[in-house]
Amino acid sequence: MKMTKNDRQEHILRLIKTKDIGTQEELVGELIAEGLTITQATVSRDIKDLGIIKVTSASGQSKYSVLDRTGDIAPGRLLYVFSQSVISCECAMHLVVIRTLPGMAQGAASALDSIHLQGVVGSIAGDDTVFVATPSPEDAVALAKTIRDMNARLIAEI
Repeated sequence: MKMTKNDRQEHILRLIKTKDIGTQEELVGELIAEGLTITQATVSRDIKDLGIIKVTSASGQSKYSVLDRTGDIAPGRLLYVFSQSVISCECAMHLVVIRTLPGMAQGAASALDSIHLQGVVGSIAGDDTVFVATPSPEDAVALAKTIRDMNARLIAEI
């Protein structure tokens, strides 16, 4: 079934919110199973347009996740601010320590808070460092991997 871009993207968002989908191929398969006529190239563009990212759970599994939008700020802009300011990301027990360019920690923390990644209890920012609290050391490892992967992908796109 052919449909509009908005309808197609609504299907994609619903699937990602309700199922653990880890690859574009899985997403295309789910959409085809629902009767949509779609290509992987179209899904790839929609993923970028919708601000969908891959996250890592505490168990180490990767899956797509939808960024929550805050106010009028588009997910793409938030991710750009984040990717341009982060230098490194390391774990320390329940904390993820993010190093940023000088003066950019608060912007990075604000972007991270707006993204609403799973496993974030809260964050505190200084001048060039952000501390992100997680519920467990396993959640910290998963969050750090998600942040590193997200940053690497964003930098590659720029």
